[in-house]
Amino acid sequence: MTTEPWEKLRHLPLTIESYEVDRLNATFAQGFQRVTSLVRLIGGGHEGHSEDVSPFEGEDDTLHVLGPFLPLAGEWTLESFCDHLASLDQWPVPARWDMAKRWRNWAFEAAALDLALNQAGKPFHEAVGRDPRGVRFVNSLGLGEPPTFDPLAARLEHHPDLHFKLDVKPEWSDALMRQVADTGAVEVIDFKGRYGMEMGEKADLLGMYERVIATFPDALLEDAHELPEVEALLASQAGRISYDAPIARVADCDAQPLAPRAVNIKPCRVGDLRSLFALYAECDARGLVMYGGGMGEIGIGRHQIQLLASLFHPDGPNDTAPSGYNAEIPAPDLPASPLPPDPAPTGFRRAG
Repeated sequence: MTTEPWEKLRHLPLTIESYEVDRLNATFAQGFQRVTSLVRLIGGGHEGHSEDVSPFEGEDDTLHVLGPFLPLAGEWTLESFCDHLASLDQWPVPARWDMAKRWRNWAFEAAALDLALNQAGKPFHEAVGRDPRGVRFVNSLGLGEPPTFDPLAARLEHHPDLHFKLDVKPEWSDALMRQVADTGAVEVIDFKGRYGMEMGEKADLLGMYERVIATFPDALLEDAHELPEVEALLASQAGRISYDAPIARVADCDAQPLAPRAVNIKPCRVGDLRSLFALYAECDARGLVMYGGGMGEIGIGRHQIQLLASLFHPDGPNDTAPSGYNAEIPAPDLPASPLPPDPAPTGFRRAG
């Protein structure tokens, strides 16, 4: 299926002479050191950038360590380049997870789109014929080990209107859960139930679901565990079911145990432009709530998912807050939601 945005983009001319990769790093909350790879495609006096989010444990398999090893130089259209990219082995060091292959492919396709638009002298929103709007965003985080209200207090002190997407755990006490709910700022509760993590005692897990359902009656309920007991508890919450981790293709929306009301669409998880636009189109046709999410981008990758949100789902609880909100104590001068769209004059990026 050729969706309208892709039809408008696929014939863009693209000249690639070489590419480089740089290391990016930042310190997130709880001292977490995040590393990503900045992909820079070069051609015709322009560059196109994006970000490979795959580095997580060690860096031996990262693009910025491996250096430029792929045969990308040539005269292409955006479509022919993406087809060529799909034919290449992008992992001379085997990927630790199959999903990482999509993350890396997205970095190259997004950089190619950025370069093609820079070479054409066009901004992304004009190329796809959409008007960007301000992006409503939430800050996604956990409450630490042991869980406390402190991470929320640190954010609300300087950003009292900030809203949240929170990773819940059975260790949340009743008192903490009520304190969090009393903020009125929680839009999404993320159970992290689709990542194969240790669940702990089933009784504690099911008790957590019962307490969340009662305490957060308006929040979306994301990525519930695939257990019959959990599905029974959520059967009456049909208007709040959301998925994130399982969603990469249109068919994934129909493969879940509970029908989604909302989907968290992460471009790097989808992994390619064609599939992303097809997923946007299908979710829109079904009337599903869409919101965007990232994978710890710290550079232009964050700007690109914010730009996509401004065009395809600006009103959802987008997990696309500026990266500064991931700091232990976010700076007081960070931009508030909604984030101005601020598209760059050319390319696939925001100006900011």
